[in-house]
Amino acid sequence: MFITYLAHDLDDPSIWRRVHMLRRGGAQVRVAGFRRGQGALPEPATVLGQTANGRMIQRVRAILGAWPGVGRALPPQNPSEPEVILARNLEMLALGARLARARRARLVYELLDIHGMMLGQGAAARVLRRVEAALMRRARLVVLSSPAFHSRYLRPYAQPDIASLLVENKPFASPDPVLPAPAPQGLAHGGPLIIGWFGMLRCRWSLEVLDRLTRAHPGRFQVILRGRPALDVMGDFQEVIDANPDLSFLGAYDWPADLPKIYGGIDVAWLIDRYQAGQNSDWLLPNRLYEGCLNGAVPVVLDGTEVARRASAWSCGITVAAPTPEAAATALSGIDSAGLAALRSTVAALPRSALEMDDDECRSLTTAICGVGVGQQTAAAVTAS
Repeated sequence: MFITYLAHDLDDPSIWRRVHMLRRGGAQVRVAGFRRGQGALPEPATVLGQTANGRMIQRVRAILGAWPGVGRALPPQNPSEPEVILARNLEMLALGARLARARRARLVYELLDIHGMMLGQGAAARVLRRVEAALMRRARLVVLSSPAFHSRYLRPYAQPDIASLLVENKPFASPDPVLPAPAPQGLAHGGPLIIGWFGMLRCRWSLEVLDRLTRAHPGRFQVILRGRPALDVMGDFQEVIDANPDLSFLGAYDWPADLPKIYGGIDVAWLIDRYQAGQNSDWLLPNRLYEGCLNGAVPVVLDGTEVARRASAWSCGITVAAPTPEAAATALSGIDSAGLAALRSTVAALPRSALEMDDDECRSLTTAICGVGVGQQTAAAVTAS
């Protein structure tokens, strides 16, 4: 199985997690795409240009610039073997459709985020959806990371009804799993309730609420932040952290090696994201849901979101009733050490298969993406469900 993976942002760690999944599933993978950062990439890739977060017009121009030469930049991997073009997000789907048509390759659309410009009934949104629909009709499969992308976007906006495959953001199964234990400095040992906010930090509402919560209850809560802050959204991020002794930003982390350590140092994992409230943020199933539960952290979710529905289905977690600072304080202030222990027990009872991806699942998903063998049955089953 030969896959050319077209990535919208080669500096996004999730791109390389997908590459790892495909290779564990038995595919040979070539990676190409645009960059939004600097420095060395995890491995060689064909760089098609430079783009920036939030600048859709600039990204369109970058696609138009790469369009004429994409076939030369990415020659066929093996003319005697069928090729699959896996295109992540709409801009890469345009390039993928061009490649797939020229080579009669299988085209697969990976839809893991819904940009706000795609939504609503404005002229620009309608044009973008028509473009997406035309390109989707050339695809054989759409890969989704959350069922809400189908129920809240594809179906309501009447996008083409092609087969879909759910690939959740689960980490890979570890050969040496670590048994989670209560945070050494946390509530179980007489300390504060330690809240961990990890990953892509782009929600100003969360930063403000956590800042307000800790200031209102000095010593009762401690917040640890790890990952990549979106400074284009929160320009004063470091100032807020520096001004509050109960907020600590400890920088980036190594995925997946650091997951047991960083989640092992917290009591609860903050999964609330209001960056695109009522839209993409409410529909996501983020990796930190799976990573946190796998490592013993109790998820904190916002009622009405897809991640809250999943936590409810699992009968675990702390649900914030409304997107207000008062509701967050109410949900978290009532937790004592006995309550936390009960919440952790519920998380610990979850089956590991719900939280991590083993080699069999990698193979099943990869063959579905490539459209061979049992994978076609897998894709059909997911679509039917």
